[in-house]
Amino acid sequence: MKRITQGAALITAGLITIAAAQKVTTPTIGIALAQTGNVALLGQEQVIGAKFAEKYLNARGGINGTPFKLVFQDAGGDENGAINAFQNLINKDKVVGIVGPTLSQQAFAADPIAERAKIPVLGPSNTAKGIPEIGDFIARVSAPIAVVAPNAVKQALKLDPKIKKVAVLYAQNDAFSVSETGTFQETAKAQGLSVTTVQKFQTTDTDFTTQVTAVLNSDADLAIISGLAADGGNLVKQLRQLGFKGLIVGGNGLNTSNMFPVCQKLCDGVIIAQAYSPAQPSAANQVFVKDYRAQYKKDPPQFAAQAYAGVQVMVEALRVIDRKKKLNTWDLDDLRVALNKQILVGKYKTPLGDISFDKEGEVIQKDFYVAQIKMKDAKNGSFVYLK
Repeated sequence: MKRITQGAALITAGLITIAAAQKVTTPTIGIALAQTGNVALLGQEQVIGAKFAEKYLNARGGINGTPFKLVFQDAGGDENGAINAFQNLINKDKVVGIVGPTLSQQAFAADPIAERAKIPVLGPSNTAKGIPEIGDFIARVSAPIAVVAPNAVKQALKLDPKIKKVAVLYAQNDAFSVSETGTFQETAKAQGLSVTTVQKFQTTDTDFTTQVTAVLNSDADLAIISGLAADGGNLVKQLRQLGFKGLIVGGNGLNTSNMFPVCQKLCDGVIIAQAYSPAQPSAANQVFVKDYRAQYKKDPPQFAAQAYAGVQVMVEALRVIDRKKKLNTWDLDDLRVALNKQILVGKYKTPLGDISFDKEGEVIQKDFYVAQIKMKDAKNGSFVYLK
């Protein structure tokens, strides 16, 4: 005898009532990003990018004439925040798919929940090794750091060919930073450089005297930092304040203008590899850049562009499905499965350029960039793209 579970059949007064499968009324996409906590400097840019996509794509017809809705859940800056956000989006908000979370560390904890529920996830900034391999329903629009990060080290060597010694610093409590520093160290050795010291810190740290002293004592010509915006910005500031004169390469976690108020004028000169440029010539990007500049009086950052692309990919995949069978006739569970399949076979013209996915959910992207921070004053600066 099979066990009868809730949602399958209810026995009332001797009658068996089969519970109806949930239908899709308004297509709803979940957004699980860091709106609070020590990762909010990155997550806030992503929220802006997602909202830009919602406004722009709905103004142009939504999903074949039907508006879609974004539902936001604050994933905070840790694993529990991401888990709670995913659970709410899946069980309470009944979303068709999720864009998020902000950190790879969070993705390793929360993505398996979506995988078990068979709900497609697009990581907007999860670049650590192993993210798409979490499961069949996990993909990302953020290029893996193993592809992007080496460009920054190579650019530093172009700017200063005399570099021989490298100091490496990374946040040991963040999965992405641990993955990224491995790539940075491998790249440095492949370029014939000597790694003279490797220093660990926490993303919650504010005093880096011990780490900076070790860098200075190592006589390094180049410092490479893998961390987040707040800790990374403070580390840059303290390196300069205590007398480090060499070039500084920052990882993807420092790839935000929200770091400028942290290290202020001392941010100047930091080199960062990027998967996005406002100068990317596609029509999709130029519209995005124009609207972003009009509202914020500055160029859009990578984190906003990637979140925009995540929403865009889900919407365009839903459009394809809707043309074959109207979304409001689908059962929610079946639509989630169909959406996942369509995401992986589609091709998309996004602000990042043309992207698609391999069968594992890894993004296929052609264009990458390296920028150097140029500060105008204590709070304002820009990313100047280098050739």
